Amino acid sequence: METPDNTPEAPSPTGIAAQDWATASADPQYRAAVVDLLGALAYGELAAFERLAEDAKLAPTLGDKAELAKMASAEFHHFEQLRDRLSAIGAEPVEAMDPFVAALDGFHKQTAPSDWLEGLVKAYVGDSIASDFYREVAARLDSDTRSLVLAVLDDTGHASFAVEKVRAAIDADHRVGGRLALWARRLMGEALSQSQRVVADRDALSTMLVGGVADGFDLAEVGRMFSRITEAHTKRMAALGLAA
Repeated sequence: METPDNTPEAPSPTGIAAQDWATASADPQYRAAVVDLLGALAYGELAAFERLAEDAKLAPTLGDKAELAKMASAEFHHFEQLRDRLSAIGAEPVEAMDPFVAALDGFHKQTAPSDWLEGLVKAYVGDSIASDFYREVAARLDSDTRSLVLAVLDDTGHASFAVEKVRAAIDADHRVGGRLALWARRLMGEALSQSQRVVADRDALSTMLVGGVADGFDLAEVGRMFSRITEAHTKRMAALGLAA
């Protein structure tokens, strides 16, 4: 006999989240916000591709190098999906990405890993924080844009790969754990600051996030959102065997 499922149903989408792109994009401010969001995501995916390809050079074994190359390829495919979607909605992909180049490049320059393990932690921690942020935003998007955003945020396999390699390194030398914990805490601070800078610099995007367009976040919800992101980070650190 089947056990009744007592899990409460998720609330039905309302407002913009209940609309498709054709309907929602009639609002020019919402359309501008989505172009900004897709532009930021597209450049993030392109940068992730470049970074994973660079990290592959630090890989200690041929097998590790191949795994990172595979992940880099997946990130580039995500970039292509976003680029094509921007073109399909009448936006020029390079122009949509350009406003976010300086902030994202600055983040990567300030958090350049010094070795293979720091590179793994950066991709696992830094990319996951960004993905959590974009998933929070996706809940407020029209159904077509939401589906695309969630699809390109799919894990490329890096999470389990990073956890396995980092935990093995800590088991082999416990001193590694303290160094990587400090590194991850720095990444957390830099990633949150960078996310806030990106949003603050783009009026349409910030207006959408704080409730100026349809079902955006109110200021209290923005605080709760960052609390949820911080909590998820703490769990990831535990999975790595590191203290948050």
